[in-house]
Amino acid sequence: MDSPRYPTQCVEKFLEYVKIDTQSSEDSDTFPSTPGQLFLLQKLHDELKALGLDDVTRDEHGYVFATVPATSDKRDVPVIGFLAHVDTSPEMSGEGVKAIFHRDYQGQDIVLPDDPTAVISFEGNPHLASQIGNDIITASGTTLLGADNKAGVAEIMAAVEYMLEHPEIPHGEVRIGFTPDEEVGSGTEHFDIERFGAHCAYTMDGETLAELQVETFSADSITATFHGFNTHPGFAKGKMVNAIKVAADFITRLPKDALSPETTEDYEGFVHPYMMDASVDSTSVKLLVRDFSTPKLHEMERFVEQLALQTVDANPGSSVEVKVEESYRNMKEVLDHHPDVVENACEAFRRSGLDPRIEPIRGGTDGSRLSFMGLPTPNIFAGEHNFHSRYEWISTSDMHKAVEVIIELCQVWEERAAG
Repeated sequence: MDSPRYPTQCVEKFLEYVKIDTQSSEDSDTFPSTPGQLFLLQKLHDELKALGLDDVTRDEHGYVFATVPATSDKRDVPVIGFLAHVDTSPEMSGEGVKAIFHRDYQGQDIVLPDDPTAVISFEGNPHLASQIGNDIITASGTTLLGADNKAGVAEIMAAVEYMLEHPEIPHGEVRIGFTPDEEVGSGTEHFDIERFGAHCAYTMDGETLAELQVETFSADSITATFHGFNTHPGFAKGKMVNAIKVAADFITRLPKDALSPETTEDYEGFVHPYMMDASVDSTSVKLLVRDFSTPKLHEMERFVEQLALQTVDANPGSSVEVKVEESYRNMKEVLDHHPDVVENACEAFRRSGLDPRIEPIRGGTDGSRLSFMGLPTPNIFAGEHNFHSRYEWISTSDMHKAVEVIIELCQVWEERAAG
């Protein structure tokens, strides 16, 4: 593994942060949704203060903002920001994470020690082929690792520390933000764009080395609630209408060879049933709807509603309510109007020895909503792979390269600013 251009403690910081359980919750009525997030956010606040920054805040919602003072004499350098979220996915435990080093990786399958049946296979993880000779970090097999997005948190913190230690690096004012509850879709709910005060920002929350993501799905959620009639099962003939069975009928009507996550790729959208709240009397099915085209998104929603109506027509005595909630929209619709935000990131990649690969995100980031709120926010790789699962892994080499991109990007904006 080559020595990093900007040597930092990003890996050590990462190993410290993943020990803190920050799994968010969809069922909580608090913000942030879990106390572990506040613990890490306060820790980051205190670490930024300890670095000597004066303008560090943690508001009542947990958001941590900070300012790295400018080192440039230029007056018109735009303020740029870097963002990462502290929470980990509700889909897999983040409690008691044990990070495991796999040094000088040589292409072998990686067996996770706390569950030998959990194997990160070389064949099934094509990005491992580019990591020969590098150090890989995984969890131990019973939890996720938390690289999504504690890698981004550690990379930003390391870049801040390095720039403060090296004031000879010219840059404008840089804003830092750490946010909660991204994984449950609430990460920007209380984000104060005006108080953050940046021309643009970059989330450090992408996957593969050299990826720059400037477009996301447009996304909504659908809740289809099927109503039946419950009575004593011993005397139910001709009376009971089982809403669970009606909902199951609806799910089987969804396409099996198209429009699902397991059958789509690239720019194809999907409908994804992912949660049920079931009883005989009433059963709700929650579905994610995703497409890169917002008009196509609405077409799929009408399709789902028609399937639900067809289902109740086929099950006399049942009824259905369909509710659509907007989640986020494709940030490309905004970023196309801010080409400098994307081009400056590409230049930072090139100066870091990377050929930028502009890829769509088959998902979303906080940058999706922030862009539409008035803060253009592309997504830069953090190095995380297999996120939301116990098979998560990250390369320390990629983490150091992400730090380099952050530092180079600050300099690009400074160089290209008017005197």
